[in-house]
Amino acid sequence: MGKYILKRLGLLIPTLLGVITLVFFMIALSPGDPARVMLGERASAEQLAKLRADMSLDRPLHEQYFSYLGRVAHLDLGKSITTGRPVVEEVLELFPATMELAFFAMLIASVAGIIIGVISATRRNTMVDYVSMVGALFGVSMPVFWLGLVLIMIFSVFFDLFPTGGRMNVRYYMDTITNFYLIDSLIAVFKTGDWHYLGSALKHLILPSVALGTIPLAIIARTTRSSMLEVLKQDYVKTARAAGIPERKVIYRYALKNALLPIITVIGLQFGLLLSGAILTETIFAWPGIGKWIYHSISARDYPAVQGGIIVISTVFVLINLLVDILYSVVNPKVRLK
Repeated sequence: MGKYILKRLGLLIPTLLGVITLVFFMIALSPGDPARVMLGERASAEQLAKLRADMSLDRPLHEQYFSYLGRVAHLDLGKSITTGRPVVEEVLELFPATMELAFFAMLIASVAGIIIGVISATRRNTMVDYVSMVGALFGVSMPVFWLGLVLIMIFSVFFDLFPTGGRMNVRYYMDTITNFYLIDSLIAVFKTGDWHYLGSALKHLILPSVALGTIPLAIIARTTRSSMLEVLKQDYVKTARAAGIPERKVIYRYALKNALLPIITVIGLQFGLLLSGAILTETIFAWPGIGKWIYHSISARDYPAVQGGIIVISTVFVLINLLVDILYSVVNPKVRLK
């Protein structure tokens, strides 16, 4: 297992190098002048030249590239043009919000999707199966921005059950230690005994998580159904049933365990996609995460912030794929032997 993990870790380096290279040249070759954005239209030629020199924009492109690689190797992603703060500081401040939203959305999608998929497979060609698959098709087809607005209209405006945006009610102030509000609210509960912190954090998290997790839920449900149908045809499942093993045990211990490989693949890929897809969700629900930050950085042509944000999301995506590969080898030891 250790040799397998080290081998997978070794493959991360060229992958991340390729991502950094692609992001750098896409941003560097895009139209627009960062110096002009920072100083405004009334800036003089001398001011623009000085700022370009300070930002190394007057150097040849290949020199800029190797200089940027060196800075990234030292975890220096530059400074934001709009705020003047180091990009690393802004990422560390905002990324926990995106991770918390993506994790909660994937938790809802995974649990509900696997349950729906298993029920649909075990009751194939029944009304339950038809309703589940139609619902999954509807879930895949719904745009996130439309679903988010519908959820706000129904559950926030009409029924006033959940807030329309943000991460915490402004009436509740708490010390943010980790910037993961669920964790910080639990710490606040232990300190003060007031459960309003946790309740407010959960209420703000539910609607954006449901909106973000709907598409992955539908995909996981369909994948689970297909994988379960294939496994249920196998001889060992028929043998287990013939031996008198309870049906629930056959389904969840024998069939589902062997159907997990494609499900794990989909969950891992969808979790990585949620980090990039969270831009729309965070914008609609005013969720102060890295997705919304990247959106505003693109609008302001804040190139260092856009580069840093994309690199961070890509790195997390690659690490999630590594985790999926490791889970493969745990579920099916034959994978690491290959």
